[in-house]
Amino acid sequence: MGAYHFNWFLAWQNFPRFYWGLALGLELAALCLFIGSLIGIGGAFARSFGPPWLRVGITSYVEFIRNVPLLLLVYFAFYGLPKAGITVFNNVWSFIVALSVYSGAYLTEVFRAGVNSVPVGYLEAGKAVGLTPWQRVRFVTLPVTFRIILPSLSNTFISLFKDTSLASALAVPELTYAAEWLNVNTFRTIEAWTFASVMYLLAGYGIALALRRIERRYAVIR
Repeated sequence: MGAYHFNWFLAWQNFPRFYWGLALGLELAALCLFIGSLIGIGGAFARSFGPPWLRVGITSYVEFIRNVPLLLLVYFAFYGLPKAGITVFNNVWSFIVALSVYSGAYLTEVFRAGVNSVPVGYLEAGKAVGLTPWQRVRFVTLPVTFRIILPSLSNTFISLFKDTSLASALAVPELTYAAEWLNVNTFRTIEAWTFASVMYLLAGYGIALALRRIERRYAVIR
């Protein structure tokens, strides 16, 4: 058996396809983190301060999502929702819905821990200067919570970015789909998955470095 000749030229030749796949993956991760954070904030306050029936509902949602594979949610959003009469989602939005619901459950717990970790002195100071309960939530609890959970949000974003590879199951043209396309059309399996792996590695490392700088800048001093 002869030595395998790695075709480096394929990387340059197909760079635009991989680049746009990477860009789409980052966009999907950022959008799902935003929507998941909105779900997480609402879920955290509902679970911490809501009536018992609402706490039970949020807890059930979190536990259900925690025990269901993400790929199953993706298939349910794409194939199941149209069967229930919801047909407004294309493959991209089906994936966004699935990943946002998935991340929202985990972020509910992250935000709940953050809300409960806000120092009491901060809230007392807000009360002392005459802020209403809503103003204390808006100007004290939420900003401090975001600063407390920044490391968790950073990790969640990196995880979501890697999870976007599952969008290839719905033919969404992100990075893994680009590797699949190259594999199918050139039969250069090693090159296809190597290019995708290197781009995931470089992107993930770059994101981690950038997020660490943000964490250091906005860390809460207790």
